[in-house]
Amino acid sequence: MDFTRRKVLKTTLAASAAVAMPHVWLPKSGEAWGATLKKGEPIKVGLLFSLTGALAVPEEDSTLVLQYAFEEINKNGGVNGVPVEPVIVDAKSDFNVYTEKAKELILREKVIALFGCYTSASRKAILPTVMQRNHLLYYPTCYEGAECTQNTICTGPLANQHSKDLIPFMVEKFGKKVFFVGSNYVWPKESNKNAKIWLEQAGGELLGEEYIPLGSSEFGPVLNKIRDTKPNFIFSTVVGASDIAFHKQFKQEGFKVDSMPIASLTTGEIETRAMGAEFGAGHFLSAPYFQTLDNPTNHKFVEGFLKSKYGKNGVTHYNMEETYLSAYVFKYGLEKTTAAVGIENVTPRAIRDHSGGLKVEDAVSPEGLVWIDENNFNTWLKPKIGQCQADGTFQVLKSAEKNVAPDPYSIYPNLGTCTKDGLKAPDGKIRTNVI
Repeated sequence: MDFTRRKVLKTTLAASAAVAMPHVWLPKSGEAWGATLKKGEPIKVGLLFSLTGALAVPEEDSTLVLQYAFEEINKNGGVNGVPVEPVIVDAKSDFNVYTEKAKELILREKVIALFGCYTSASRKAILPTVMQRNHLLYYPTCYEGAECTQNTICTGPLANQHSKDLIPFMVEKFGKKVFFVGSNYVWPKESNKNAKIWLEQAGGELLGEEYIPLGSSEFGPVLNKIRDTKPNFIFSTVVGASDIAFHKQFKQEGFKVDSMPIASLTTGEIETRAMGAEFGAGHFLSAPYFQTLDNPTNHKFVEGFLKSKYGKNGVTHYNMEETYLSAYVFKYGLEKTTAAVGIENVTPRAIRDHSGGLKVEDAVSPEGLVWIDENNFNTWLKPKIGQCQADGTFQVLKSAEKNVAPDPYSIYPNLGTCTKDGLKAPDGKIRTNVI
């Protein structure tokens, strides 16, 4: 396989810097490698998220909502009458642990699919393992694109499905001068490459661009630069615990949300609840889902989840809902694959190959109808823009009328088009597993 890799972030999270290189599990002589499905046995899937450390705020909810979703699926007959059995691990917000646990889930636990990761850095850390084993990763949050693998299904938005709308919206509403602040890894930097293009097209002006180490809570120097440059708004790709610290210090340093709001791709209901609604009120988020969406399916989802034993954190939010959708994409994909090839021939790659075009209908999807692209295996979504209210909920101010096609190479058309078989260059050559 042709592994084309960007430089993966070399520094570990501050919250787990002291963690030593973990022992990598390998099968003993005679032990089987990889996943199989057997009649009468539960369908094992791996849940690879951080329950501790700097990324636990969004990722714990991903683990909780997947347990809720699979319990819901099992109560309704499972997949072809067979229950799904989640195998839960804690990646501890450490990239080495993500890699170790991915190998254990695939090789020792023999899960048929992985659901995992919040940051692109952790995703890129485990993808070589996923691709080497020809396995399957459901990646359920927003990411930067410029990636074309044959072993992933993504249910979150790409840059052309959030910042492409958010940047011109903010320029029109607040002014042309912008300051970028992000966490220091691949997703914020690549997202900002996209945002710069949208900003230029909107006639905006970039006053500064700063990146903070993952897990860092020190924003004094950055806020001083923002105070000096006086932007009309801030575009944020800060994640996890750092995101909470950034919003708190913004208010504590005397900045006014009505004259210089933060427009984010990550600060949703769960982050607002963690920081306190007074620190989130007035700021903006672009996402396909908000807890306040007014439709019967979302009302049922919100009420059911929050009343369940998994709703302990008290809110639903975009990342959680995208993760919920991934469970149903898996269910439908496995059902389709089993019907096509028989249970004895189901493999992780076969599930992926039979998932193109799958729909999650209005009756199941809290955000409304979505579907998996037949070529790049990302999701057709309706971008939305919301503003945080005094109670921590979001008022939806703008929503796309139609589902928007995912375009992982929206600002790199010269590199080619992502197809189900690989990245097809303008000269017709195809490269597989481009990350």
